[in-house]
Amino acid sequence: MNTEHFWMPFTANRQFKQKPRLLESANGMHYTSSDGRKILDGTAGLWCVNAVHNHPKIVAAIEKQARTMDYAPCFQMGHPLAFEAASKLAAMAPSGLNRVFFCNDGSEGVDTALKIALAYHKIRGDAGRYRLIGRERGYHGVGFGGISVGGIAGNRKQFGAALAGVDHLPHPLNIEKNGFSKGLPEHGVELADALEQRLLALHDPSTVAAVIVEPIQGSTGVILPPPGYLKKLRETCSKYGILLIFDEVITGFGRLGSPFAADYFGVVPDMIVCAKGLTNAAVPMGAVIASESIYNTFMQASPENQIELFHGYTYSAHPLACAAAIATLDVYVEENLFDRAAKLSDFFEQSAHQLRDLPNVKDIRNLGLVCGIELHGQSHKTCTRAYEIFEKCFWEKDVLIRTTGDIIALSPPLIINEEQIAQLFGRIGEAIQEQAKS
Repeated sequence: MNTEHFWMPFTANRQFKQKPRLLESANGMHYTSSDGRKILDGTAGLWCVNAVHNHPKIVAAIEKQARTMDYAPCFQMGHPLAFEAASKLAAMAPSGLNRVFFCNDGSEGVDTALKIALAYHKIRGDAGRYRLIGRERGYHGVGFGGISVGGIAGNRKQFGAALAGVDHLPHPLNIEKNGFSKGLPEHGVELADALEQRLLALHDPSTVAAVIVEPIQGSTGVILPPPGYLKKLRETCSKYGILLIFDEVITGFGRLGSPFAADYFGVVPDMIVCAKGLTNAAVPMGAVIASESIYNTFMQASPENQIELFHGYTYSAHPLACAAAIATLDVYVEENLFDRAAKLSDFFEQSAHQLRDLPNVKDIRNLGLVCGIELHGQSHKTCTRAYEIFEKCFWEKDVLIRTTGDIIALSPPLIINEEQIAQLFGRIGEAIQEQAKS
């Protein structure tokens, strides 16, 4: 196999190509590697295969649509599945969020939501609202809007200045006070006050268009909000007429045992960005679910024969993606996968925290079917301990995990059972112990 020509994303290409880790097929909870081993999927692919690998209903829907119509434009045209998919997604979303703009992934979804926010204020005659507020260590994809409001330095440093007028809230991770929390951390709700007391006091609330946060910061290593934190952000945004956007690319579709994290926390934003689990990752798709009031503002601001929002993508509401989304949303409901995840969360938590006394384990954080295991770094190396465990898990333990820095992140498909959960954490525990001895 010639590995020369593929420039791999978010990968140390030269290191990978010396000993490629290749997945050739998938079914249920497992991948099959190129050397024929069954690999237990501890990460739902990339936080996205929530239902099951190769679910027959989703596969059949894609096959049927591919034979019926491969592509249809949605610029001044439409097709029935686009409207059906939007209706099903709106029905699953929190009350009041019922207008759906389709895109192709989370990065496009974030940029779409930010553009909607800026345009919304402008057409209301409030063009002075141009500032956007994200959060430190936040991940909002790799578009210039996403990396601007995002707060992971490595995603920004090579590209120079991005959007102007962006600031960031402090993240709520505090291992000293909240180490080894089970579920939501006890301390840190006061950090939400930084929005009003620091950022709005500095910039003037009348200049701020939107605040965007992940309810759970996933890609940076699972950072959980203290109880009441998101509610405080909602209250502050409402007080000053600022739109609140939840980036639920990771938390959407059952990861916390509810349709969205907004449901779990009882906080309804003005927009939700979703992707990944929307189609079970079978076909790329993302969406922005906006409030009816935002949509109506656009509709009322221009004549009927004029485009209301000058934005879109060639593959918005692609027929194959719509077919996959409709089938996936049906599977979630028919198989009660969100309830299943909620019922498994206690056993998942217990299994995770059994690793707390292993060598080099600094912290364990969990909620629903999400877990972060933070490790002490190695003084003579940079961010390698978790990577060494990742390699050991893949080659020797037949388990797929994900790492960011020295944090192991876990987010298995919602169909995982207790035996597989025990297997997952048991093998990770073995790898942690073995790495500590090397």
